Amino acid sequence: MRFLVDAQLPKILAARMNDWGYECIHTHDLPSGNFTTDKVVAESANVENRILISKDADFINSHLLLDRPAKLLLGLHRKYFKLPTSATF
Repeated sequence: MRFLVDAQLPKILAARMNDWGYECIHTHDLPSGNFTTDKVVAESANVENRILISKDADFINSHLLLDRPAKLLLGLHRKYFKLPTSATF
């Protein structure tokens, strides 16, 4: 499996995933590094057939409406869910 880790997540995540046998890059490895726009990040993931790992909620709309990125693994903080503060995951 191939992955692209977005800028808000640590670069060490990509390194560990590579250690575990996955082919993984971080946005820091892209030509514009962590300044790469969301549009380019999504396009890069699609062109290279990678699953985008992000906690950027903006990718939800582009994924659902435009299929960009085609594959998305989204980790959201509990503040994005309407759950009681006592709820645990």
